[in-house]
Amino acid sequence: MSTTSNEPVITSYAEAPARTVTTAGATYAYRELGPKGGIPVVFFVHLAATLDNWDPRIVDAIAKNRHVITFDQRGVGASTGKVPDTIEEAADHAYEFITALGFDKIDVFSFSMGGMIAQDLVVKHPDLVRRLVLTGTGPRGGKDMDKVVGVTYWDILRATLTRSDPKEFLFFNRNAAGKPAAKAFVKRLEERTTDRDKPIGVRAFRTQLKAIQKYGRSAPSDLSRFTQPTLIANGDNDRMVPSVLSEDLHRRIKGSELIIYPDSGHGGIFQYHDQFAPVAAAFLSN
Repeated sequence: MSTTSNEPVITSYAEAPARTVTTAGATYAYRELGPKGGIPVVFFVHLAATLDNWDPRIVDAIAKNRHVITFDQRGVGASTGKVPDTIEEAADHAYEFITALGFDKIDVFSFSMGGMIAQDLVVKHPDLVRRLVLTGTGPRGGKDMDKVVGVTYWDILRATLTRSDPKEFLFFNRNAAGKPAAKAFVKRLEERTTDRDKPIGVRAFRTQLKAIQKYGRSAPSDLSRFTQPTLIANGDNDRMVPSVLSEDLHRRIKGSELIIYPDSGHGGIFQYHDQFAPVAAAFLSN
């Protein structure tokens, strides 16, 4: 499907139109931008995140040449239904959403919990995903993955005490490089001023956390069967999903590429967005 000349192509995430699609008794909220036609890049978001949590510097770089779709999982933001109890079920919902839009082949850009969902999606539907980007994430059953719960609650407390956004603590090092990068990231997330999403509810957030804990404690998936080109990226000091798990993914997925950014945490790709965005865009355009 090509975009007609009288329909301008939107390449700024701040201006991406909000849309919905209803399937299997749930309405999914999503945004799309970039030139339509060909294989879309579907973005899989992190724990507690809504459509408003994507860094526009990364989305916009990819949307320059690609049809980009971001979406809210069931029970999050403007999507209806209930947040699933397991990552595997979240992958089923993602499949439901993608097929409702009529796609049988996609590229995936994922971050954190989104990367766990993306892996489960590829395990179940290996032919659906052409190219895969896994950032700030780890494999099912990965070492210390289940500790994310304790780290998350501790950092939310620290953020509350300093009246900061929890992402400043969870995603970035609390040092001279990390603190300004954190503030700049949070500010970029506010660039969209109209038609913003509503934040996740407390119960939905706790359900997602428990799902990650179960994922961390379950038997590993066989990632040696993955055949799609895969790009893995993280910071060198990820406290949420330990950086060693990115290396673990790299070992398990044959032919994958690994980028570890120095002096950065879980949000390393956001701290180094000016370096990472063109790399990710080039990888996805191949």
